[in-house]
This record gives sequence, C-alpha cells and structure tokens, in this order.
Amino acid sequence: MLSLNATAEAPYAPLTFQNASVHDPSVIRTGGTFYVFGSHLASAKSTDLMNWNQITTSVSATNKLFLNGSSNVFTELAETFNWAQTNTLWAPDVIRLADGKYYMYYNACKGDSPRSALGIAVADNIEGPYVNKGIILKSGMWGQASYDGTIYDALKHPNTVDPNVFFDNGGRLWMVYGSYSGGIFIMQMNPVNGMPLPGQGYGKRLMGGNHSRIEGAYVMYSPVTQYYYLFTSFGGLDAAGGYNMRVARSTSPDGPYVDAQGVNMANVKADPAKPLFDDASIAPYGVKIMGNFLFERKIGEAGTGIGTGYVSAGHNSAYYDPATRRHFLIFHSRFPERGEQHEVRVHQMFMNADGWPVVAPYRNTNETLAAVPRGFVFGDYMFVNHGKDISAAIKKSKLLTLNANGTIGGAASGTWALVGNNQAEINLAGSPPFKGVFLNQWDETSRSYVMTFTATSRDGISVMGSRLPLRSDMQVVQAVYSELSLGNTNAVTGDIVLPTSAARDSVISWASSNPSVLSNTGQVTSPANDVSVTLTATITKGHARAVKTFVVTVRKLGGMVAHYTFDGSLADSTGAYGAGMVVGSKIDVAGGSMSYEAGVKGSAAVFNGATGVRLPDGLISSNSYTVAMWLKPAQLTAFSTTFFGARTGDSWISFLPKGHDFVGGASMLWSGTAWYDAGLGMNIPSGQWSHVAFTVKNGTLNVYVNGAKRFSGVNFPNVFTTANAVFALGVNWWDAPYKGSMDDLRIYGAALTDSEVASLAR
Repeated sequence: MLSLNATAEAPYAPLTFQNASVHDPSVIRTGGTFYVFGSHLASAKSTDLMNWNQITTSVSATNKLFLNGSSNVFTELAETFNWAQTNTLWAPDVIRLADGKYYMYYNACKGDSPRSALGIAVADNIEGPYVNKGIILKSGMWGQASYDGTIYDALKHPNTVDPNVFFDNGGRLWMVYGSYSGGIFIMQMNPVNGMPLPGQGYGKRLMGGNHSRIEGAYVMYSPVTQYYYLFTSFGGLDAAGGYNMRVARSTSPDGPYVDAQGVNMANVKADPAKPLFDDASIAPYGVKIMGNFLFERKIGEAGTGIGTGYVSAGHNSAYYDPATRRHFLIFHSRFPERGEQHEVRVHQMFMNADGWPVVAPYRNTNETLAAVPRGFVFGDYMFVNHGKDISAAIKKSKLLTLNANGTIGGAASGTWALVGNNQAEINLAGSPPFKGVFLNQWDETSRSYVMTFTATSRDGISVMGSRLPLRSDMQVVQAVYSELSLGNTNAVTGDIVLPTSAARDSVISWASSNPSVLSNTGQVTSPANDVSVTLTATITKGHARAVKTFVVTVRKLGGMVAHYTFDGSLADSTGAYGAGMVVGSKIDVAGGSMSYEAGVKGSAAVFNGATGVRLPDGLISSNSYTVAMWLKPAQLTAFSTTFFGARTGDSWISFLPKGHDFVGGASMLWSGTAWYDAGLGMNIPSGQWSHVAFTVKNGTLNVYVNGAKRFSGVNFPNVFTTANAVFALGVNWWDAPYKGSMDDLRIYGAALTDSEVASLAR
C-alpha cells in the first residue's frame, strides 16, 4: 500500500536537463525536432523540450544560419543594419509555408529609439543558410510619412520588431508584432510568399501605445478551448526590469483580445500625461501567468541551494501538440542571484475550468495530467501569489497548508477543493476563486516528484504551490539542526548573517557569550586582539526544540587575513582558512586540474584555461580590504577573471587582465553592483609577471600595477557586507576561465598604504 505522501517522497531516478541560452525564443517544430530562434541570432534545438543543443550564439560573420560561401549575415542583411544603425538582430520568428521552405522574419532596432527594420529571409533547410528577400516594414522614420500615410509618431505607430507569424484555424496567415512605442499590431500576410497583403499600412493595433512597456507578442490557437491566446511580456527584460508574462484571448485571430476581467486589451496603453514607460496604467490588465518568484528552499528542507525560481522570465512563444493535446510555454529567464545569465525554459500549460491557461510551476518533463488521489494533495506547500504588479522584486514563497478538512491555513486563509480527477479550486479570503490543476512534477531542488498546483482567478492573478514532504515538528527541528552552519568561523572580521527562520517557519534565536564583540544579531565590533565567542542557536517549532553552539574567532582588523603562496598546494599559510578547491570552468562546476611552476616567490599555480579555484567563503566581510597577487597571463581574454568575489550574482567584484570595450579592453577592476569600471589605461602583459593589487576603504578605491597606482576613485560599491561571500580564482559564473599563472595571493583586512603596496611588489 502507498503512503499518503508516496508521490512526493518515493525515490526516483534523477531527471537531467541540458540548457541553452536563446533570448526571446520563438519555437517551431519540424521533423520531430523543436527549434528555438532568438535575439542576437542565437538558436538551439531539442527533441524532448528538456535537453537543448545550442546551434548558434551571436550575430557574427561565422553564424551558420546566414553563412553561404562568401555571404554572411552582415552582407546578406546590410540594408537592415544600415537602416537600424546597429550590428545586432532582435527576436525573429521562423515558419514553414506551403512551398516547404522556411521563412525567417528577422528584425533589427537601433535600441535607444524605434528606428527598426523587419524583413524576410528564406531557406530550404531550417538550419540555413537563409537568403534575404528584403525588408517589409520600417519604423522610426522621423519627419517622414509612415505606412499609413501620416508622419511617423512613436506614440501611436509601432516599432517594427518582434514578429510572430501564424496560421489561423481557417488557414489564413497573420503576423503580430510591435514593442513599446505605439503598441502591438497585427496584419494579414500572403500565405504563398509570406509578404504582407497590400493596403494595410501597419495593420491593426491590438494593445499598448504611448510607449507602454509591452512586447514579445505571440499567438497560439488552442483547439481544446477554440480560443486564440495572445501572449505578451510587460516590463523590462533585464534582471531589474520586472518582465512578466501575460495573456489575453479572442475568438478571432485579429481580436479583439480580452483579459479575464473582460477588458478589451486595445484600450490598454500608458497614460501620456505620466512619465515615459508608465507601468501603473497597464499593470492591472491581462492575465499575469508568471512574474519574478522563488520557491525558497529554507534551512532544513530537502535539496541544496536557494530553491527554484525565475527573474524577468518572458518573451515567450507557445506550442500546442495536437497528438498529445499538450500546451507548452517556451521562454527565456534569468534567475535569482545569477545576474543577467539567461537560459531557455519550457513549462507545460493547462486550460482551467474557465478556459484560461495556467502554467505548471516547474519545468517540463512531459508529465501527464492524471487523476490525483485526494490524500496526495493535503499538506504544507511553498506558495507564491504572482499578483498583478510590474516589479523587480522576487516574490518568495510562503508556507501555506491545505488541511485535510478542506480549509487553508498559514500564509492565507480560505478553502480548497479537488474537483473531478485533477482540477483545483483555491478560495482565498478577499479574492475570486482560483481555478487550475493539481499536477505531480519533478522538483529540481529537492530532486524528487512533488505535488503542485497552479491556478488563476478572474482578476487575472495566478497562484502556484509546491508540496513539501510530511514531517513532524521534531523532524523539522532535527533537519534544521543538522544543516545549520555559519561557514568558516576561524577568522571573522565582519558581520555574520544569523538566520532567524528555517524550514516550515521554524524559528532560530541566538545568544552570544560576548555581545560587545559579537552581538546576538551577528554584528561584529573589532576587538583589540583576537577573541573567541560562543554563539548559541535555539531552534523551535511548536513544542519541539534543539540547541546548537558555534565557536567564532573574531579577529582584529588590519592584519593579513589569508595568504595563498601556491608552493605546491592551495593551502592558506596563515592557517585561518581552509585550502582552495580546484573546480572546472565555472565556480559551481566540478572537476579541473592544477599544476605548478617556478614563480616569483617559490612555486606558482598554473591555470590552464579550463580550471579555476574555489576559495573558502567569507575571506572578505567588510568595506575595508586589500587584495594583492602576482599574475602572468598566458593570453588576454576579455572578461576572464583572476580574482572574483561575490555576495550574490548581482553584487560582485572581479579583476580582469583584459576588460570590456568601454575601457578600451584595458585591465580593470569591475563591480556588478553598480557597474563600476576601474579601467587602468593599460593591459598587464602576457608572458611576464606583473604585481597587481587593489585597496578599498569605505568606498575609496585604488588599483596598483607593479607598485604604481594606476586608478583612484570613490563610491566603489560595498559588496562584502556579510561573512558568507563566495570567492574564486580564475573563474566566475559566466565567463571563459583565466589562462596563465598566479603567485603569492594576499588578502588583508584593511586598505594598505601606497608604500605598503609598493613593498609587496618588490
């Protein structure tokens, strides 16, 4: 007999995924293979919507999609690039017409204005090469007549980008397109040659205008409901932009499209009386199916890491599989604490009782919507309410309990019901009913199958839940006790983050044996000499309780914190911190190898261009520090880091032997918190040793090469505010690893003087 939690806790072979980076992915299926084409001429393919193989990555003369003998994308689309005054491409769409050929609707935009060109290129093979057939629409022709005969006006005329071309249920061909500026438009196309039918101007406006932040339109017809669904993304696409996906529907391909409240989306546009890119006017409309969120894994829960979630997920396409009657949502997303890195994600969608799509909380594993026993449903859930806002804030999950008696407790109150085999109805106080489905899914964080629900209301708000394993209060406390850690406590110089909440809303309280040096909240006051302090954590949930202690050595600021000599090992010669660990091409990639050679002082570590070193966490935990090292690059590669430290994926520092184009490719100290570029006006040479050091003192930054000051500035970001920052040599989360040698890395808990730095370079 199965237990009530069998679906959530039974062991299964782990599922794996292969990821690709394609921004604004537009999907097409041909010959059993799914392809996505996106901005910057990136593309990837998959046979199962789980494992993606990257095909192309960027607009370049070697991109195979347009590579045909001596012709390449720059020669083929020269007119487009010339008009749009850019060397990149935005989101394309590919469709196959009756002649069996593949038609790519490409587009380019200047970016700081809607000066854009949209055209068609055709190929016999979906992977190219594509041959240009010409521009079909332009925008941004300032002071000139537009396609409707009036002078181009960016408040009402479209930006001719982001096309999606589709056949309606009757075989007619349409193109929906547009972004910001005058809004989202649709026009009818010739199904024989893919060109616009004459006499339409820019076509018909469906929504937006007055520079509303609405873009990425895509239309999917569902035979299940007999509606056309118009997907768009509201907000900005970067990690701070608040991108979120919304949907409206219509019985006709060219609208009108309405939301769940019955609002005609053609009436939704920014208020011209408000500041540019006014979000407040458009936020209440459309059915918001997903925004920034995190199913937060708390201390004591299954798995590792911070949990599963998305940041600025959007610019989606959608696909209906007639053979399986499944609906899929294909989009790109950034991720919590991973900066601007983005990847393709695919989730299944299901039509709820009111005919609106609801998005499965976790990524697609081609799961089947099956009958769900009621006993598998009730329990504790990580719960997210996506709301209607357009915001960069990440909505972290809260604890919600679906009780066996049909009531709801925890983060919200109300009732729940399992309707039929798998339909969900969630009734929360003060809201119309949320209707959706219960679905068993694979959770990448816990690496197990869990019960989930996803539902939306007639207010256009979506909610999601992910069930946690059944545990008693004592089991929760024991799990928190086992995982609770403060990291390296042998050489603390800055404040310590002391967690106060953990799994299932359990509470952690702290007491210090010496609050004048290390407070009950983790605040450090630098002592005159090193001091050992005992921190006592009391973990409680209900009547269950456990106590755990930590001995912390608080060190006097100003001295050497760590010293990695690389004399045949990665040990810290001060003994305060552990040895570094060899990793692969990224901080969190296992593997790699390290060798040593004669250095400036004894031996030196040799980085082979595929390997890095993960240093202990917490090496720097204040806004006053010095980092000094000897470097001998074997080659200079843009963005490759030598010393990298990060509190989060958005807050970091990195020393680059070769920086980006804005500093002329010069060596630089870079920070991602406020994009601080400390360019040195020169490159440290390859093939010879240079001493590099940088000092930070409450925002004042100095960078030195061979003892000479090459940069001095103020307002450098305060990145290391806690004692749990991540540090690495030669690698980060994004860029190509450093290739070269490194010797005598020293880290100090204060900013050394010019003469002290000069003495290290001798």
